[in-house]
Amino acid sequence: KPVLSHGGGPGINKMLEKLNIPVQFINGLRYTSEDIMRVVEMVLVGQVNTELVGRINQIGGKAVGLSGVSGDIYHCHKRSEELGFVGDIDYVNADAINAMLDAGFIPVIAPVGTDGQGNTYNINGDTAAAFIAGALNAERLIMMTDIAGILRDKDDPSTLIPALTVSEARKLFDEGVISGGMIPKVDCCIEAIEKGVRHVVIMDGRVPHSILMELLTDEGAGTMVMGD
Repeated sequence: KPVLSHGGGPGINKMLEKLNIPVQFINGLRYTSEDIMRVVEMVLVGQVNTELVGRINQIGGKAVGLSGVSGDIYHCHKRSEELGFVGDIDYVNADAINAMLDAGFIPVIAPVGTDGQGNTYNINGDTAAAFIAGALNAERLIMMTDIAGILRDKDDPSTLIPALTVSEARKLFDEGVISGGMIPKVDCCIEAIEKGVRHVVIMDGRVPHSILMELLTDEGAGTMVMGD
């Protein structure tokens, strides 16, 4: 019973550029004004979500598009006034997702949340996936990225770490092996495991059939993070 949780940062950046809307980053996070939030919703829900649903259906799947606002899936609050409409998740209501799964559909969920007061918020895609996986007691969370997994040397693909525990991952933070853009990704892996997900895998989604390799072979694909 797969559930697809997606992001869409590059698409948002392209659209903001096209509309000549300036982007401001505060401590590495995008400030999200009301205008930018409208663009975020337009790209994530109207474009990326629709395209993914269409592709799955085209190849014989049964997908249905949802945003985190649907059925109050992501109930969240504003992280800070400084960042504008950036949301932190309070809880996940999985009723709508389970209803779709029970009906035989593949839910495809955009990372937009609501505070229940009519406001919508932009949520980090990795964080959203970790919360969803935890709420569903998922057997496995597969994080598809554009890198092979966690590397001991980020410039050498042969240094891929095939598996590690949460404790070992924390040690790699201290050693500086996990750095830059990998920090929030691995943080989300740990968060998912602490919420009850059994295994989390970071893998290169550009490799054909990488999910099948992970699920159906002994070697797997990417880096698997598991509890201690």
